[in-house]
Amino acid sequence: MRIYAVIQGKYGQRIVDHIKEHGPRDWEVLVWEAPQFLPPIVDDPEEFLPQDPPHADLILSLVENRSASELIPDLAVLAGAQAAIAPVDNRAWLPQGMMRQMEHRLAAHSISSAFPIPFCALEAQPGQHPLIQEFTTHFGRPKLEIEVEGDHIARVKILREAPCGSTHFVAQRLIGVPIEEAEEEAGLAHHHYPCLASMAMDDEFEDTLMHRSGLMTKLAVHDPLRPLLKERTIYIRPD
Repeated sequence: MRIYAVIQGKYGQRIVDHIKEHGPRDWEVLVWEAPQFLPPIVDDPEEFLPQDPPHADLILSLVENRSASELIPDLAVLAGAQAAIAPVDNRAWLPQGMMRQMEHRLAAHSISSAFPIPFCALEAQPGQHPLIQEFTTHFGRPKLEIEVEGDHIARVKILREAPCGSTHFVAQRLIGVPIEEAEEEAGLAHHHYPCLASMAMDDEFEDTLMHRSGLMTKLAVHDPLRPLLKERTIYIRPD
């Protein structure tokens, strides 16, 4: 699979670097750094888009302002992409109305799309494009396999990881932790990585996207340890 990632700074570069290092060897990840400064409304996308973008199977939007988000559908068409993933780690970069417009513009060219909120909430869905499903096999909502010796965590295997790399950071810090303290330790490690999601209150989830991301990490620990833990529930509001 050939991925064409669109970045504007350290946020996107960090994710790209992690995908390149930990993704399948047969993935090719190309990068276009979009302009930092764009007009509030982009009337002529061709003025700012690369003139001859490479062919890509999947567009990965990691831009950091709403004007750059407007360029994604046109870039996907120019690159001949079949699918696009545009995570929402900050609503200021991709407001809900613009997200729906982007989805419709992509669909008009038969380009499938996914908009995880935040990126580490991405999961395979029924009817999803195979390229997006292939991506979610490796990156998205964290999934762990945990081995226990006595009352402590002995080994952690990452089955699927957050695109930013936080899952590796969390997994390393769980070794030797008592199982009753594992979820709390995972939440603290996630916060210290640090998370790339916004700390602003989100109206849709009535929570911050950073906290929602932290819950994804806690659930990744809770689920495999559930049979060993006392009866308890972690609630996460669905998409």
